[in-house]
Amino acid sequence: MVLTQGYIYGNITTQLDTTSYVTLAVLDRGYFLEYYGNSTVLQRAAACTAMFKKIDSVAYDSQCNDGGSQDLLRKIPCPNGKLCPDEDNPRNVVENFQFSFHVEDLSQPRFWYLSFVACYRDSNCSWKPLEEEFSLDYDIWLVNGNPYSKNQNPLEYQFSFDNQDTVEIYLVFLACYMFLTPLQVYAVMRQKHPVTKLFTVGLIFSLCGVLLNMFHCLKFAFDGKGVEIAAIIGGVLDICSQTLLMLLLLLLAKGWAITRKELKNITLLFSVWALYGLVHVLLYVWDLTELDVIDDIDAYQTWPGWLMLILRIGIMVREHIAQIGI
Repeated sequence: MVLTQGYIYGNITTQLDTTSYVTLAVLDRGYFLEYYGNSTVLQRAAACTAMFKKIDSVAYDSQCNDGGSQDLLRKIPCPNGKLCPDEDNPRNVVENFQFSFHVEDLSQPRFWYLSFVACYRDSNCSWKPLEEEFSLDYDIWLVNGNPYSKNQNPLEYQFSFDNQDTVEIYLVFLACYMFLTPLQVYAVMRQKHPVTKLFTVGLIFSLCGVLLNMFHCLKFAFDGKGVEIAAIIGGVLDICSQTLLMLLLLLLAKGWAITRKELKNITLLFSVWALYGLVHVLLYVWDLTELDVIDDIDAYQTWPGWLMLILRIGIMVREHIAQIGI
């Protein structure tokens, strides 16, 4: 079998006795954006036609486009215990599964999208909406690497290209934290200084966040699912660590526990810190719930991200002005 850089394979069936079928589309970003945009057309028949207009020019179909150069579509559901109808070469299908797509991106990596759409081709090769309703049972795997290869890296096989080496990065950070945190705890037990206490709390929060994210990534590396709640809690703990570090920097800039024990305008200081923490949490929630993965944008390209950056710059400028006495 020819080695490829990625495989998409799985099973798609239904428990109902039906001869109708819909379509599974596996598209790169260049085709998917137009396809996805046309899905909002109100008239369903027109939507089906518009969604596949560009794809039809390149997608192979044994009956409607025998000269198509790309393997992008499958008729689903597949018959129970058999290959999908479009799989004309069983040797190309991963063993014990009903369909396979082989992804070859030799020049540069691309984002690929999977979509179930209630459209089908009729006998005239025209796209029509399916009026019948039925549920699908599916088990789909998206992997970077050849499932038949014995030399695949288990720490990278399940991860998208943009998340490659995530496990290794967390392992390095975890090793650093496991070395530094006990030293810091030992130091704070001997010194019992307010600055070291606050820093130690932030360090412990960060260590716990790394541990939870490490657990999620390791499980994801083996089953492709991970533990999403662990990743979310890890992200929250990381935010707590960063906000505590910000508080520590603000306090140190005021000379707290170094040149003075009491601070002036402490209400203003904690208000700024609380606002920073609130915006940081807002940005995290926005990233989890509001950002559409199809848009392919970073959280800092949204208005909560801009607000976070403006707030950070504002705090830095204010403290700098305060230090020089303007």
